Amino acid sequence: MRIASLQPSITITLAALNKLDHLCACTRYCLEALPELAAQNPHILHDSWTANTEEILATKPDIVLASVPYRMESLAAILKSGLPVLTLAPHSLADVYKDIRLIAAVVDANAEAESLITDMQSTIEATRHRSEQRTLTPIVYCEEWGKPLIHSQSWVAELVAAAGGEYLGEPGAHTTAEAIAKADPDVLLFSWCGAGNRVPLERVIAQRNWHHLKAVQQRRVFCIPDQHLNTPAHTLLEGLACIAATTHPDLHPPHPELIQLRETQITAAEASSDPDPSPASAWSAK
Repeated sequence: MRIASLQPSITITLAALNKLDHLCACTRYCLEALPELAAQNPHILHDSWTANTEEILATKPDIVLASVPYRMESLAAILKSGLPVLTLAPHSLADVYKDIRLIAAVVDANAEAESLITDMQSTIEATRHRSEQRTLTPIVYCEEWGKPLIHSQSWVAELVAAAGGEYLGEPGAHTTAEAIAKADPDVLLFSWCGAGNRVPLERVIAQRNWHHLKAVQQRRVFCIPDQHLNTPAHTLLEGLACIAATTHPDLHPPHPELIQLRETQITAAEASSDPDPSPASAWSAK
């Protein structure tokens, strides 16, 4: 079975199932997520948003695996070509588990999928159990996108709950700097799609006039690498570990990839520059 993968979440799931040998083509974002893929020399494709049908057909796949976000014109073109396509659109952790099973069914790895899902569920429940020792439940704002401000997805809200926090707002919905300031959350988490770990925390706080928020005053402001929260796969466990280290640092160990707000004051030059991402990079790491 020759598989063309159009999103990293699919490729890293194939890797966890020990089925990367089925991969004939993937995106450059897949290579960023799995640098060891370069040794296989796969064909490089555009992702689900910018997919090029002729490019995909040239790799002669037996099936195309794609995940959100889609551009309907690109998806329609692939379907018209006659290629079998499996399209995924997860919203919750339960959906992520279902998608792992679907991918596994394509490559005959059902036992491996169940083992992976069991590991995910066990880790999440262990984190939940440890977090139950808390005395307080911090309110947590998670931001997936900075222009406009967008709350992180539903599976992130579930991870926040498992980490002993209360998720602020409606998952996936737009919000405003004023609304978040009024809510005055205990923890601010930023994980912008396509930005990796490069969210400029100090500039964001300065431009939104958030210096008075208690999360800022207590330096409970963090950047979580994009791939740990915005890629719906087993790697969400890294995102959970990051969140738990911010909600209850007394109960959970620090995570080496967390980036925390600096103690130093923001400079005038930093405050005047635009910290928000380019729309062209939106969802690129999914």
